Amino acid sequence: MSHSTSSPAILVLEDGKVFRGTSYGKTGSTLGEAVFSTGMTGYQETLTDPSYAGQIVVQTAPHIGNTGVNSEDAESRKIWVAGYVVRDAARRASNWRSERTLDEELIDQNIIGIQGIDTRALTRHLRSAGSMRSGIFSGDDARRPEAELIEEVKNSEQMKGRKLAESVSIDSAFVVEPKDFGWAEEPKATIVAVDLGIKAMTPQRFAERGVRVHVVPADTTLEEIQSYNPDGFFMSNGPGDPATADAQVDLLRSVLKNKTPFFGICFGNQILGRALGFGTYKLPFGHRGINQPVLDKLTGKVEITAQNHGFAVDAPVEGTTTAPIAEFGEVEVSHVGLNDQVVEGIRCLDIPAFSVQYHPEAAAGPHDSAYLFDRFIDLMLENKN
Repeated sequence: MSHSTSSPAILVLEDGKVFRGTSYGKTGSTLGEAVFSTGMTGYQETLTDPSYAGQIVVQTAPHIGNTGVNSEDAESRKIWVAGYVVRDAARRASNWRSERTLDEELIDQNIIGIQGIDTRALTRHLRSAGSMRSGIFSGDDARRPEAELIEEVKNSEQMKGRKLAESVSIDSAFVVEPKDFGWAEEPKATIVAVDLGIKAMTPQRFAERGVRVHVVPADTTLEEIQSYNPDGFFMSNGPGDPATADAQVDLLRSVLKNKTPFFGICFGNQILGRALGFGTYKLPFGHRGINQPVLDKLTGKVEITAQNHGFAVDAPVEGTTTAPIAEFGEVEVSHVGLNDQVVEGIRCLDIPAFSVQYHPEAAAGPHDSAYLFDRFIDLMLENKN
């Protein structure tokens, strides 16, 4: 293993485009879908977001690593990205909370990256050509013939059709207690949260508001969920193609039939869409970053949101419609992305269920959408009483 600044590296896209730089993190080779994230801050939260599993993340912000990394800001138990692409990696970390450099963390977790390339040119290319299969090759691997590397990338797995949520989920359930996050009274409600790639901040946001959260694995059954006697049911964000999540779709349909209040985030939004009978589709380059504008149609307010999704729900944006599975009644698209009119939220009018495509827990921000946790708590308490 060589230090990141000392060996050549090459980023290869499946359409034959090539970017040369030097290695960052561990030296070697890695394959994944090239995607870009527009966040100016929060690179540690990005790296540890399980929704990035299988993806090589390009940071559009030019300076990465300035504040180092620490043990508090990770959103899960490890870094999940398949590879990491930056323009100017910080030569030193400078922040009072920093415990080690990002470079050291990437090496320690065996993450292969590349630095010193024109990430603006790369982002513009991905915006026009779309997210695509890619590979980072450094050290000896960077000296292989380009044609050979392009062929290897072309033969790698596509994101469409990939089933990844189970691979990032926990193995056994755990509970997040409100008292551990400053709540002094008895819990006001209990929810079961299915971990499809959940971020640590999500159960914390519930706990801060007095909700006990049982976080359970992706393959949890309806009987196991009912054993907790929950006031509500939650499905998290996660990686991969929602068209592969048949087990979770069937589970959610059973929950909806029982009239248990439901809230979903990101992958959970896509699963609600599918459970109601709508389809999903792959976006050209997706939405990733912490500056995505969304209209809340209920209030007319525009929120700046944190997002990380490459797939979306195919549902009518205007008006109300009967769910394709008619027993679930009337449904409306509650939130819309203002850049491209993509469905960013669904609200059921005849059953207690809603979801959003973005991340209201928002570490590292913004916090415009925090009200959604309160909206779900209100929905649970209404049904409870």
